[in-house]
Amino acid sequence: MGKTGANNGVQPDANKNMQTGANIQSDANMQTDANIQADVDEIMRKYDRESNQRIWTGKPAIVIKVLMAVFSLWCIYVTLFATFLEEIRLTSFMGLIILMGYLIYPAKKGETRENYMPWYDILIMILGSGAFFYYTFNAEAIIQQGTRFQPYQIVIGIIGILALIELTKRCVGIPILCVAIVFIIYALGFGLTNPEFLGRVKYLIRNLFYTKEGVFSTPVNVCSKFIVVFIIFGAFLERTGISNFFIQLANCAAGKYAGGPAKVAVISSALCGMVSGSSVGNTVTTGSVTIPMMKETGYKNEFAGAVEAASSTGGQIMPPIMGAAAFLMADFIGVPYSSILGRAVLPAVLYFAGIFITVHLEAKRLKLSGIPKEKLPKFSILIRKIYLLIPLVMLVIWVSGNFMTMQRAASLCIILAIIVSLFDKENRINGRKILDALEAGGKSTITVAAACGVAGIISGTITMTGLANELINGIVSLANNHLIIALFLTMLCCIVLGMGVPTTANYCIMAATCAPILIRMGVPVMAAHFFVFYFGIVADITPPVALAAYAGSAIAKSNPMKTAFNASRLAIAVFIVPYVFCLEPALLIIDTTPLKVVQIAITALVGIFGVAAGLEGYLNCRMNAIIRIMFVVGGLCLIFPTLLTDVVGFGLIAAGLLYQYLVAGKAEATA
Repeated sequence: MGKTGANNGVQPDANKNMQTGANIQSDANMQTDANIQADVDEIMRKYDRESNQRIWTGKPAIVIKVLMAVFSLWCIYVTLFATFLEEIRLTSFMGLIILMGYLIYPAKKGETRENYMPWYDILIMILGSGAFFYYTFNAEAIIQQGTRFQPYQIVIGIIGILALIELTKRCVGIPILCVAIVFIIYALGFGLTNPEFLGRVKYLIRNLFYTKEGVFSTPVNVCSKFIVVFIIFGAFLERTGISNFFIQLANCAAGKYAGGPAKVAVISSALCGMVSGSSVGNTVTTGSVTIPMMKETGYKNEFAGAVEAASSTGGQIMPPIMGAAAFLMADFIGVPYSSILGRAVLPAVLYFAGIFITVHLEAKRLKLSGIPKEKLPKFSILIRKIYLLIPLVMLVIWVSGNFMTMQRAASLCIILAIIVSLFDKENRINGRKILDALEAGGKSTITVAAACGVAGIISGTITMTGLANELINGIVSLANNHLIIALFLTMLCCIVLGMGVPTTANYCIMAATCAPILIRMGVPVMAAHFFVFYFGIVADITPPVALAAYAGSAIAKSNPMKTAFNASRLAIAVFIVPYVFCLEPALLIIDTTPLKVVQIAITALVGIFGVAAGLEGYLNCRMNAIIRIMFVVGGLCLIFPTLLTDVVGFGLIAAGLLYQYLVAGKAEATA
């Protein structure tokens, strides 16, 4: 009895100590999570203009949240049920974008004052949104008056355009504005034929603001009709916990193998990126988990940041949600969105295969191990959350089968996302999360819509001045009927313009200027648009302005420029694959047979392997310079689609493999 009593006397102290220890551990974990979140927020503010927002607290924050949620609901309602004039839909949409945009985005970066909005921002907000709403409430009269515009109407148009430009500067950045201003100056100074300056101004504003050739052209039309609903769907999907599910799924699939964390980063970023549609956002979100894991495994800081940046950037080319530009492509070309999705699969697989191969070879070179088995999630437990994929699966079925319109499919998938979340207690979407998702969707729409509006200004200016034809004729003449030269010049245009310009806006401009060049040279329309789409995206990891790579370097604590160059090397496939589908459209399943598609896929995959191995300089052991050149040249030959180059490519890679395994490998083992 005494012994039992003694034990009973000690046990409460032990329990108390254990409880205290658990509390300390819990507090430490919470503090660590808070620190990680703070770092993520700081990096997003630094490299993502969209994250530079006003600080609203208390009742003003509630008012702003409700306004943003109502705006999102209004956008869904209009795109699904509105039957009024298209001019009314577009102008009211942009008027609300201006109104909400100035409530969210301050003039200066790093504004820290709470519940503060200067008088001049209020004035610009009222005048700017008022200019668009003037058009909304007078749409029928403006349409009927033809070209007879009063001076005050031109002033209203100038105010609306300037308010849009200022908002774009705040939430998107300066590079796109520099492009827009250059084209506007060109139009007023040289491009338009009216001899009087005021006449040129009147003509320019009338076309840019009161017709569908400028602000309200295809980009804004597609944004208000399709993109906004998919953005809101993405916000709801993220709140189901699907990003964490993708990361855990990638851990199950590849975590235990050599260099497991890097392979997890490739897979999870590809999956998460197709939902987020933002290179920087995806890099920071998944990178905050995967980059520390890669560094702990033994990868160098620059390599870890580069893997995440390259993989996250590629998320925008991964179906079924390929970022906003894919919707624009479908509208520009005049094909169903499902046609874009089906043709994007094979190039996306090749892109991520190239990164995956390089990551694997780097792990072998450094002799890195995978994640310990006891730290990996159990697939038997993870598979229970497979229902999280239902909204994405149904979206693909509804869109690819043409059962309903894209916006209706996305709207139903929002409801599905809410329903599937009810089965997960931790990520259940309640009333508060619905409000949060609607708010997040509304905020993300502002940035895309502003970029689309300015892209419309640029493409409209190019069209009305005839600059597009001059550019086409100039590059075609310079290429001298050599398609490879035209492709190279077009690639340079896309990368340079894409540095600091959002993918959506970059694609709009390139579709209006450079895609016609390739079409004139005989490239199929679909392949030409995919080409400019890919190289608009790759600018996010191409030095010197590689925002996704710089975001990855901030998390990895690495040199930004070295990280950017590593990311470009890892993503070498994206610099090659677009040339392949322009030279051989079978890669995009254009005018081909299944056998031809399989042949192109195999040769391209082996070619990507050869290039990746040659650049990495390691297979089973280190390669000498000659063998590296053989692998790179052989890979490029296989990627270039002709029978002769395929034979040469297979021969070079086969010879390199034999040398590595029969000569170099044995010599290293003996040494």
